[in-house]
Amino acid sequence: MGRNKPKEYVMLVLTRKPDEQIRIGDDIVITIVRVKGNTIRVGVEAPKGVRVIRGELEGKPKDS
Repeated sequence: MGRNKPKEYVMLVLTRKPDEQIRIGDDIVITIVRVKGNTIRVGVEAPKGVRVIRGELEGKPKDS
């Protein structure tokens, strides 16, 4: 019968400079704030209802 297929995603890789932006849909904006050595500071503007979390924190329990 109907099996659930895993979602397939494709990664778009972009080159950006400080102060340049990436838009996702109509209401999410990613801004490259600063590049210093091998560290990049990224700003995320999204509606309050959109969960934004660093990948390494995904799945960790919240502190009480």
